[in-house]
Amino acid sequence: MSWIIKRLAPGGAAIWAFLIFLPVLSDAAPVLPVVVKARLPHDPSAFTQGLVYRDGVFYESTGLYGRSSLRRVDPATGQVLARRELPRELFGEGLALSGGSLYQLTWREGRVLLADPSDLSPRGELALPTEGWGACALDGRLVVSDGSDQLFFYDPKTMAALGSVAVTDDGRPVSRLNELETVAGRIWANVWGDNRIAVIDPATGRVAAWLDCSGLRPGTVAVDFVNVLNGIAHDPATGRVWVTGKRWPELYEIAVPGLPTGGAPLSGLGGGAKP
Repeated sequence: MSWIIKRLAPGGAAIWAFLIFLPVLSDAAPVLPVVVKARLPHDPSAFTQGLVYRDGVFYESTGLYGRSSLRRVDPATGQVLARRELPRELFGEGLALSGGSLYQLTWREGRVLLADPSDLSPRGELALPTEGWGACALDGRLVVSDGSDQLFFYDPKTMAALGSVAVTDDGRPVSRLNELETVAGRIWANVWGDNRIAVIDPATGRVAAWLDCSGLRPGTVAVDFVNVLNGIAHDPATGRVWVTGKRWPELYEIAVPGLPTGGAPLSGLGGGAKP
């Protein structure tokens, strides 16, 4: 601004006043605080990549080559009730439940592994044309993130492409989209390296709100780009939501004042046609 004033001197003072009082128009999504309702134990060795809650248990996908797994976990105790190790050449990623099967993504291997929720036994696999980061189920579709600003929609039976949407906030792309979860008709997304969760309108890609989770990271967890906030689970029957992070010793049930998490779509937070 000082450069403009110098170039336009001697009328710089008038221009300075105009620029100061010029209103700044912004469509940026609001940042909302989260409230911790409960703390649950979580395996601190679990490199959490995906999290699902159904029928009283958590299903968790963990990553890292040679250490990736699919787990069935008791929420109250954190005990691993069942566990299936992935082949050493696979890096486990996002997790979703659709049509009675678990869908576990792999990072760069182009494979989606299907499993039976009751015992984690394999149910075959499908091909994934992008990197796998996060996954969730929405309106009969499988939604996948690949670390970019895009959300991809697939037919969960065939992985046929059904469209995509670019995620934006105030007109700017939101990249590094990671773990996903469907909550009240919207997609909640972890953003790799960010302590906030994006609440996304799946029809337009616009971020309707940001959830500030910066106070959740346990003091024993290093502040870095490895052990980050990652993992969102939702119970559609009760509206309860849980979050955790990679190698975090705790898992948190959270609430967001004024933000519904039940079965009905969020009113007043976006709109438009589905892709």
